[in-house]
Amino acid sequence: MNRRQFMRLAAGAAVFPAAARIAWAQTWPARSIRAFVTAGPGSAVDVVPRVVFDQLAIQLGQPIVVENRGGAGGTIAVTMVARAPPDGYTILAASSALTVAPWLHPSLPYDTSRDLAAVAALGSIPNVLITSPLNGSKTIAQFIAAAKKKPGSFNYASTGVGTATHMSAERFRVSAGIDAVHVPTKSGPEALTEVLSGRADFYLCPLATALPFIRDGKVLGLAVSGAMRLPELPDVPTTAEAGLADADYTFWLGLFAPRRTARDIVARLHHETVKAMRTPHVAEKLGTLGVAPMPMAPEEFDAVVKDEIASNALLVKAAGIRPD
Repeated sequence: MNRRQFMRLAAGAAVFPAAARIAWAQTWPARSIRAFVTAGPGSAVDVVPRVVFDQLAIQLGQPIVVENRGGAGGTIAVTMVARAPPDGYTILAASSALTVAPWLHPSLPYDTSRDLAAVAALGSIPNVLITSPLNGSKTIAQFIAAAKKKPGSFNYASTGVGTATHMSAERFRVSAGIDAVHVPTKSGPEALTEVLSGRADFYLCPLATALPFIRDGKVLGLAVSGAMRLPELPDVPTTAEAGLADADYTFWLGLFAPRRTARDIVARLHHETVKAMRTPHVAEKLGTLGVAPMPMAPEEFDAVVKDEIASNALLVKAAGIRPD
């Protein structure tokens, strides 16, 4: 075989797989899609994706079957997706806790950057520091002062070790210079119950979950994460306004697929997800849940994930969190 014949054969071999991939993407999806969620039912990590999935399933013409696999900081669900066939029929709904796990679980059976492909950012959600009225503190300054008077006597709830609510609380704790004991729970509703009962002194709770209880006077909102005050809580200061530098933690939600999933499928899933989020009734619902849009291409979202993995190494060290 001469060089010209070899090059012609090689070119043909390259064309056919590409054509097959395009055809595959055009016929996808031909059956239901499994969506693994890194948290239990009722949490923001579960509720927000479901709002999008309902519309997304209509657009794709196939059902999206949601499977909650909470626990271990969300790594159980991530493992399921990282090991799944890259055929577009298995996706992951995860929070920013995804970028903390590598530093808390050194023996993970997956590599976040290598084994997952970002599809679409569903948005970010501000967290509200809530406490029980029984605590006695009416402002964030009073709360911090009370915690400093009794080092180690305060505790805080989260949805589990390494979750976004855990990291949000740790960033606040480190910034405020207080000593508090972590009380991990299995879900958002359970963490909220700990505060309502007075068993937990505070919880950095997603806005959508906290708001009804704040309005009913069952809990107090003392500070919010984010650069600006929230329209829903105009009298509650931001952590920056409270004089807490670097206390803000971006709690985002996003969709991912196995890394080797065809880029044509990733591109279509991204397009359809964005379209679903812009559908009026979905956009309205996301707004009521306090979700702020994070428009970016899959490649940009991948870059955000990689950057956060690097920066979270410092947070874990500063918080003194010990890896498993």
